[in-house]
Amino acid sequence: MPKTVSNTTPIISLLKLNRLKLLQKIYKQIYIPTAVYNEIEAGKAKGYYRDLSEIDWINIIEIQDKQAVKYFLDLDAGEAEAIVLATELNADLIILDEKLGRFHAKHADLKVTGTIGILIKAKSEGLIEKLKPLLNELTDKEVWISEKLKSEILKKVGEE
Repeated sequence: MPKTVSNTTPIISLLKLNRLKLLQKIYKQIYIPTAVYNEIEAGKAKGYYRDLSEIDWINIIEIQDKQAVKYFLDLDAGEAEAIVLATELNADLIILDEKLGRFHAKHADLKVTGTIGILIKAKSEGLIEKLKPLLNELTDKEVWISEKLKSEILKKVGEE
């Protein structure tokens, strides 16, 4: 079974859409480092919270090499630990949205996708019918997606 590690933002975005289950349907199991779990726990007061420790297909793992996080001083704890965990697990994929985190992950030879990539894959697998309403809902819920990117994505999936 392929190993997939996720950072905080994609999980929060999918929680905002009430579509967290897409991760299970597409990837079966997800691995997150403790820092990602803690970041989501810190957002309990927000309306999109879910206790990830109660979800059997999400594996919360403590990273082994605590020193490796120091190489990513320009990233937050969740991003840094997600990259370290992905390398420790020899993960097939890491789910990251932030540009700088993606840059570091690619330089660590990790295959990267993000929230939008998950939604595109979900559509291609018939798990969602339309992408446009979900992209609009994300922007309505304070997830920044440029209009140019939205337009490019919708063109790519045939929803212009």
